[in-house]
Amino acid sequence: MLLSAGQLTSRTLGQAAGAAAGEDWERRFAETLHFLQRRVKGDYAVDDFGFDRDFTTHTVFPVLRLLKDKWFRVEVRGIENIPADSGALLVSNHSGTVAIDSVITQLAIHDAHPQQRFLRMLGADLVFQLPVVGDVARKTGATLASNADAERLLRGGELVGVWPEGFKGVGKPFRERYKLQRFGRGGFVSAAIRSEVPIIPCSVVGAEEVYPMIGNMKTVARLLGAPYAPITPFFPLLGPLGLIPLPSKWIIEFGEPVDTASLGPAAAEDPMLVFELTDQVRETIQQTLYSVLVTRRSVFF
Repeated sequence: MLLSAGQLTSRTLGQAAGAAAGEDWERRFAETLHFLQRRVKGDYAVDDFGFDRDFTTHTVFPVLRLLKDKWFRVEVRGIENIPADSGALLVSNHSGTVAIDSVITQLAIHDAHPQQRFLRMLGADLVFQLPVVGDVARKTGATLASNADAERLLRGGELVGVWPEGFKGVGKPFRERYKLQRFGRGGFVSAAIRSEVPIIPCSVVGAEEVYPMIGNMKTVARLLGAPYAPITPFFPLLGPLGLIPLPSKWIIEFGEPVDTASLGPAAAEDPMLVFELTDQVRETIQQTLYSVLVTRRSVFF
């Protein structure tokens, strides 16, 4: 009797799981079909910066989600510090040799935030000069890292992301992991003050171990016009296989917003105040990196 009951329960659960999987497959197929119909009909919107929300949600995010959820197993902390619908400037550390930390952070915010907010990323000139990459970056919400574009987005109520370390952070040697590089002249702080929006410090742990950079082929970098040409434990030794990222465990923590509205827009012209606020944000991110590293069990778990 007990055996029969167990078999019946197992069969019922199996059928339910199969039905759920079937329904999920049907839902995804229907969404894909509707997406293709919209693209053919031109029934989608692209903003002044080239951001295509429909394209991002249905083509780029599903691919990145496999990395975020299955490969890097991203853990998000402090999502409540990101406002529901108003403008804010997110400032993050930058690392990983290949700058995928920015797009993974964008997806992590979208998936974890109750309002599924989109992070509008500010990118370096080189990103938009690359064939295909530049076009995809525009479509997924990125724009040139300039104060004018940043302020326009912020005043429009957008969540804007900046990585002030730039290539210095992404291309630093593995021995300097989790040590923040210089934050530039504080242009991002000036943009936030003028736009009267809060600054949200963001600390990403785990990206440093994706492609450990142990060397730099400077001659190759000069020939390619690239800021660096990395040597990792597996690239170029293993060829294309060396491009597979290591499955490090990621933790992304969003800190408490730093107020700028109380300062007034005119404060953006005070270089000393801008420097102090820049240093405050940098130090907050650095200390958070250290505190998260202390609690991390291991690089891969």
